[in-house]
Amino acid sequence: MFSIKRLIIPFILLLFYGFELHAQQKRSLTHADYDGWEALGAEKISKDGSWVGFEVNPQEGDGRVELVVYEDASKKIVIPRGTRWVFSHDSKFGIGKIVPQFEEVRQLKLKKTKPDDLPKDSLFIANLVSMEIEKFARIKSYAIPEKSGNWVAIHFEKEVPEKEKKEEEVDSTSIEAPKPKPRKTDGTKLLLKSLDGPKKFEFNRVKTYGFSENGTHFFYIKAEEDTLKNTGIFLLNLETGISKIVDVRKTEYIQAAFSENAKFLAYLTTEDSAKSKKPYYDLYLYDVQKELNQKIASKGTTGISGMVSKNGRLSFSQDESKLFFGTAPDYRTYAYEEDTTILDEDRVQLDIWGWQDSEIQPMQLRNKSREESRSFLTVYNLKTKTITPLADQQVAQVNLDRKRKHKMAIGLDDSPYRRNYSWDIQIGRDVYLIDLETGKRILVGKDLPGNPQFSPEGKYLYWYDNRDSSWVTYDVQVKQLKSLTKGLEVNFYNELHDSPSLPGSYGAAGWMKNDGAFLVYDQFDIWKIDPTGRTQPVNITQGEGRSQNIVFRRQQLDPEEESIDPSAPLILTVFHETNKKSGFARGDILGIKKPDLILFTDHRYFGMAKAEENNRLIVRRSTYKDNPDLYLTNLDMKELNKISSLNPQQAQIKWGSVELVDYLANDGVPLQGLLFKPEDFDPNNKYPMMVYFYERNSNGLHNYRPPAPSASTINIPFFVSNDYIVFVPDIKYDIGLPGPSAYNCIIPGVQAIVARGFVDAENMAIQGQSWGGYQVAHLITRTNMFKAAGAGAPVVNMTSAYGGIRWGTGMSRMFQYEQTQSRIGGTLWEKPLYYQQNSPLFYMDRVNTPVLIMHNDEDGAVPWYQGIEMFMALKRLNKPAWLLQYNGEDHNLRQRKNRKDLSIRLSQFFDHYLKGAPAPLWMTEGLPAVEKGRTLKYELEGEEN
Repeated sequence: MFSIKRLIIPFILLLFYGFELHAQQKRSLTHADYDGWEALGAEKISKDGSWVGFEVNPQEGDGRVELVVYEDASKKIVIPRGTRWVFSHDSKFGIGKIVPQFEEVRQLKLKKTKPDDLPKDSLFIANLVSMEIEKFARIKSYAIPEKSGNWVAIHFEKEVPEKEKKEEEVDSTSIEAPKPKPRKTDGTKLLLKSLDGPKKFEFNRVKTYGFSENGTHFFYIKAEEDTLKNTGIFLLNLETGISKIVDVRKTEYIQAAFSENAKFLAYLTTEDSAKSKKPYYDLYLYDVQKELNQKIASKGTTGISGMVSKNGRLSFSQDESKLFFGTAPDYRTYAYEEDTTILDEDRVQLDIWGWQDSEIQPMQLRNKSREESRSFLTVYNLKTKTITPLADQQVAQVNLDRKRKHKMAIGLDDSPYRRNYSWDIQIGRDVYLIDLETGKRILVGKDLPGNPQFSPEGKYLYWYDNRDSSWVTYDVQVKQLKSLTKGLEVNFYNELHDSPSLPGSYGAAGWMKNDGAFLVYDQFDIWKIDPTGRTQPVNITQGEGRSQNIVFRRQQLDPEEESIDPSAPLILTVFHETNKKSGFARGDILGIKKPDLILFTDHRYFGMAKAEENNRLIVRRSTYKDNPDLYLTNLDMKELNKISSLNPQQAQIKWGSVELVDYLANDGVPLQGLLFKPEDFDPNNKYPMMVYFYERNSNGLHNYRPPAPSASTINIPFFVSNDYIVFVPDIKYDIGLPGPSAYNCIIPGVQAIVARGFVDAENMAIQGQSWGGYQVAHLITRTNMFKAAGAGAPVVNMTSAYGGIRWGTGMSRMFQYEQTQSRIGGTLWEKPLYYQQNSPLFYMDRVNTPVLIMHNDEDGAVPWYQGIEMFMALKRLNKPAWLLQYNGEDHNLRQRKNRKDLSIRLSQFFDHYLKGAPAPLWMTEGLPAVEKGRTLKYELEGEEN
């Protein structure tokens, strides 16, 4: 008789075996996995919301562009190696570049192929109606109009025919001298093509080009070839197809710019020789309708004290009545520089540091090119035909509103306070309102903090005053300063700020229409404030944020908005400070209704964008396990449909999990941390544990962390996948006690995890970079609980680092200790004991933990001799220590080859000490200078070379 039991039992066993086999097939991450790991970017939704697109790129290799139909994600166009793409304004085309195959280029580089002979980019035009793709080879660049117009300009690479290459060869036996080669040009062919019709135009020798915003006109500049007779700037009317000469036969044409409605075209040109070291430029204005071109500014023009600057950006006011450009002082000559009787080898080279200088020499040298190209904002009035300087040597920084529609500009002058900037990064500035018609300056205030900006209608200046911990306005008409938030029962400064500097704000959501109200954030909620003071401030989230420990912020859906439309939906982002859930809510701009949660889950949400013509949205979502894929939804957010699928290979990887942990610091303050556990975690096992830290990280619970070669710190997924526990504690600081604060927060966190019973307390390590590297150095002078330590770019001697330079900016490091992250809160002579007691170098004799240090010789943030001081102290004390010094590298590694190298050495180092793996030869034998570049010494002890 047939038995169902006989059939079911083997089937169940087979099923169980299949699941078990599948689990066994999962493997740990290796360093070889990095290159193929994908990331999504450049996500966009078309104006009509019918299409969505994005790029998917591996860390190394060939990526792709995917264009997906919103209503049916199964319909898509995939462009291999696509990048830098856009949707057309009518939502019917996708346009972008196609880069050469990664491996093909790599192989050609191995063969020492010249850069000019390497494969070039191509262009794709994807027709979203017919689903067909058109391609163009060897392109330099492409462009479409900024706001409207269905055109694409395609600028091609220079063609090098085979015939030309042969002609360049010279027969050495010929009795005739070779003919002179024709002068080369940097101009190449440009194709201007209509996307929705057969119209197209082709131009040769094009150097630069550009559309008007509205897509009605197009300029192109032709480069010199053989003679200046061929140079020029030309204007094409895209509606009529007629091209006209604007100007010809000058040496150079640059900085061309249209006014908003293409009524005018402005540009700079020079007639000086191309070899001139001190060329003078002229500013021209071309009236498109009248076809009238005129020179409006040059050296000696009334209103210009020096000359027209080639570095000043040209732009028009929104109403096309004003043209903004830059001027500069005339070229200055120095007798010593001009003296041709002095040999170069006899010229003195030195820097003089003067106590009276507003900037120290390293800052001056770092900013030299910027200062040499500095221009001063000047305005040409098209109605009165007058030139008015707005900026000068005293008030060099003048800011216009984004749309250039206001009658005033903002002038900022920090020169009276600049000398103190090396140790006081919160210096004030003298603030002025500048009349664009007359250039007259009205003093708003002396030594004001903050960054003043115009309200959308220009009725107010507004900024956050960190000295007063309040938002303030300046009424432009009444000329009156007023605090908007002082007196309210909540704080508008960052309440978690724990450094000696003045805390910043939580930011602002923006202004309502007609400058009627200002929306500003406290730690949790959103306030609507009347700048006139006639109505009381309104908490439009009704205190729900503070009462529920939820942070509400406004989600901006229109990137071009100037002010908040009260009739538009108010979408709020939501983040729970304690459990780290996030999502979105619907708010009430009047503050009558409480926020209505519409999506609130254990994920991270980011990257929301809305279709311009309807309520369709795209948004990204992630967890530690889930890739930050792209989802489709709408303003209701009832459904989220995933349309991307990143890294399918992750399903075969032992990935692990993360959880939020709560614990108490030694002083009883509640803290949180992130605990990462390996896949198939067994609480009865004992796992080695890595501890990593840098300020506060717990809010990143749901961040996706891709496997990637390390720029400086351990890659958490790599270590978790390789059966490590990883713990990331938060740190809060007491001023003057940065080292003890780290101990106060990190050690009890580690002890709390160890108390859970699954950590091998004999095999724990710590690792950190920069500020984290400093704390690693401090902790190993205080405890022997860690079997190994990794310290990247560590400051170990605050007394010497205090007087050092941040070479990336040229600034003195004094501010770091007096005001910011190093948190001493005073000068070296005011608090000498604090500097000494917080400097691990003075306690290196207490260290019993093997240390791997990384400090690179072009570190722009921390002087690399700090790493040397630490290494030499440990070497002198006969303590195990290694220093990795990557040549030509910065604070964090920039070059991928070095990141890969560091990742291997980090894992080998910690595997040796925490897992008992054989030590690599670079640890046991070192890497002698005579072997540098010849071997990497990755081999493990006992392995055959």
